[in-house]
Amino acid sequence: MQLKALAAAALLAQNAAAQFNMLRFACSQLVVDRIDPLVNPGMTYTPHLHQIVGGNSLNVTMDPTTHDLAASTCTSCSFKQDKSNYWTAVMFYKAKNGTYKRVPQTGNGGPQGKLINKGGLDVYYIPSGKVTAFKKGFRMLAGNAANTDPSKTPKANICHRCWTGYTDTPFVGGAPCSGADTVDIPHGKNCKMIRQTIIFPTCWDGKNLDSPDHQSHVAYSSGFGATGGGACPGTHPVKLPQIMYELMWDVREFADSADFPTDGSNPYIYSMNVGGAAAHGDYVFGWEGDTLQKAMDNSCNLNQDCPRAGITAQSESQYSACTIKQQAPEDVDGWLKELPMGEMAVKA
Repeated sequence: MQLKALAAAALLAQNAAAQFNMLRFACSQLVVDRIDPLVNPGMTYTPHLHQIVGGNSLNVTMDPTTHDLAASTCTSCSFKQDKSNYWTAVMFYKAKNGTYKRVPQTGNGGPQGKLINKGGLDVYYIPSGKVTAFKKGFRMLAGNAANTDPSKTPKANICHRCWTGYTDTPFVGGAPCSGADTVDIPHGKNCKMIRQTIIFPTCWDGKNLDSPDHQSHVAYSSGFGATGGGACPGTHPVKLPQIMYELMWDVREFADSADFPTDGSNPYIYSMNVGGAAAHGDYVFGWEGDTLQKAMDNSCNLNQDCPRAGITAQSESQYSACTIKQQAPEDVDGWLKELPMGEMAVKA
């Protein structure tokens, strides 16, 4: 009898998981560049470096009144119809001698299957009930690039996980931003990869496509973690799909190297010269027409074609081929004397 009950419970959980559809797809590197059209529009050589994915019409200004991301001729993300841009700060490794090297990114595995990236990150759109897709011109920011206090960064929204294996499988830990995940970047030599998660707000005021701080027009719901969000506050009543970024920082070459610091300091730092508390993500909506709304309404799943919504998944060779040149040219790869902040990057 007990075995029958256990089997029934397992089947119920399996069915529930099958009904919880979400978009989950890879985005390869579009460019690594010192621009930030959301926070510092029009500026080249911004205060810190970003790694950027998505539509190739990205530029320094991206004036929301004139720039149409959907006009991009290609995207470095899996779905051909998604010309949005997504970006984060870049992680660096600081060696014992004080020089820096950019940490590469790799693809992500997990229960939903392996995603293939050439750099870049993975993007999730997680619905919870009926959601309203973002509108043309919508932008937002998650996190605070100037924050140095981990206690001021909710672990439910921004977190890091130590991956002790040399590959992304087997899967480590539970749901994103749970368990042993930390706001700080883990730095044990046993960490061979570090997974970074950034979860965006799911509630919108229904009026403003942006706000001066790129955050006030949205709010986090009563939900916790990567669940699609819970009830929205009255000030921000419109429920949005939950956007989540996942990045796999491949630290194998550093964790196993002789120049790993021995004084207990954390050698992993973001391009603002600040640790995990300052992790942040930028989002500029650019899906074609109403395809994202249709994808949410029709329970499109993972990185698969969804004819009901008119979205098609590209091959890895197609989306990884979509790249652009730096608009703030500098060599940010290899060993650097200093982090590229203000002045152009200088080789060690």
